Amino acid sequence: MIATVKATMTDARSLDDGAMGEHDAGFGDFVQLLKPRVMSLVVFTALVGLLAAPMSLHPLESFAAILFIALGGGASGALNMWYDADIDRIMRRTQSRPIPAGRITGGEAAGLGLGLGLISCLMLGLATNFAAAGLLAFTIFFYVVIYTMWLKRWTPQNIVIGGAAGAFPPVIGWMAATGTIAWPPVLMFALIFLWTPPHFWALALFMKDDYSRAGVPMLTVTHGRRVTRRHILAYTLILAPVALALGLTSVGGPVYLAVAVVLNALFILGGLRLWRRDEEVAVADNYVAERRFFRFSLLYLFGHFAAILAETVLHGMGWAAW
Repeated sequence: MIATVKATMTDARSLDDGAMGEHDAGFGDFVQLLKPRVMSLVVFTALVGLLAAPMSLHPLESFAAILFIALGGGASGALNMWYDADIDRIMRRTQSRPIPAGRITGGEAAGLGLGLGLISCLMLGLATNFAAAGLLAFTIFFYVVIYTMWLKRWTPQNIVIGGAAGAFPPVIGWMAATGTIAWPPVLMFALIFLWTPPHFWALALFMKDDYSRAGVPMLTVTHGRRVTRRHILAYTLILAPVALALGLTSVGGPVYLAVAVVLNALFILGGLRLWRRDEEVAVADNYVAERRFFRFSLLYLFGHFAAILAETVLHGMGWAAW
């Protein structure tokens, strides 16, 4: 009897605050909470925004700025995983995350996210300026409250509006260096903002069942795959002129424009290919084209920002074309 009571109490504690696993959390689990893949995108685009700015920081200030922007992105990831633990347990793609797997409790994730958020914003302000820190704070708020807590579960346009959160890092990097805003970071923001929907909708095309089971109103769930394919094509067409316009600003040049022309032509062709796809064919080949488009979308964004970085280096060497 005593053994039964002890076993019951142990089971109850294991279920407390979402802890459903049998293993203690390791360092890697806390790193996973910060969404390192997303953080790498945040770091890279913020770094490009910082380096492309007309004013330069001391190398130590630049390192501190990128570090605290990265921590702010990690804070957003931890708070997102804390709030989304219920749907993460349902979706196959996210069931192995630390909270649904029971390796970390929701309270631990929330505490880590809040702590990192406060530290990152305060330290970014002290290291650079409080305009950049304020924008970082707003970005965390937007991702956690506006997107995660509201838009994601309310509207099929969740990823469209919520994509703004992922588009702010290059603007924060620019503001960390200059304390001001200008057209180049605005267009960098627009590039990421318009890239986000086709990127995630391509993922949703071959992950629809996950979103449906979790009750997330992704466009594929509410309007179907055919409508989603049309939306993907539309966004690739809208995105192209924005990407090319960035090449005509102070951070652009012939290298960027050459890269942008090629990448946008391929992206539009990929969107056309998805638009023409018959759903039965897509199911039969396990969404090969959709998966390729999703992977290429990552290369697309990386290529544009790498080209801006290349132009920055060339400008620094006195090879500016305009």
